[in-house]
Amino acid sequence: MEKRYIYSLIVQNRAGVLSRIAGLLTRRGFNIETCSAAETDNPGVSLIVVVFKSDEKNAIQIKKQLEKQVDVFEVKELTSDSSVTREHVMVKVSANEDERINIISVAGIFRANIIDVSPKSMIIELTGNTGKIDAFIETIKPFGIIQVARAGMIGIERLGAAPPLHKY
Repeated sequence: MEKRYIYSLIVQNRAGVLSRIAGLLTRRGFNIETCSAAETDNPGVSLIVVVFKSDEKNAIQIKKQLEKQVDVFEVKELTSDSSVTREHVMVKVSANEDERINIISVAGIFRANIIDVSPKSMIIELTGNTGKIDAFIETIKPFGIIQVARAGMIGIERLGAAPPLHKY
């Protein structure tokens, strides 16, 4: 049975690493749902968070193959019990004068921020778990979504001792 897997990878920050990670997954037939990569507090190290669906057997195999990559220092599975994950979304929605108050009300319920207002539209940003993002998009749809920009998931472990700074 397939389930959603979230892997956090600590990697060397250099050209081609993200491409090799993505290639490893796609060559094995996995569709990457989201992938986020950014430099950490150490300029030589990046954090990649990749989300994909798989059965347990294949997910374990992928983790082992990721761990064998030269530029990969560490691979961890982020679970809801052991981590905090978030997504970021910006939604441009149609907004005439009469609808603005209702849109602002919906944004308030979700603790979203209005980041731009023009005569015919508003841009709203929201950070939260996947369920919250999905619910917000569904709730705002009746106003007329013009565009959605959804960033990949990021996450961090919540349990255990903090790793030493610049371990890698």
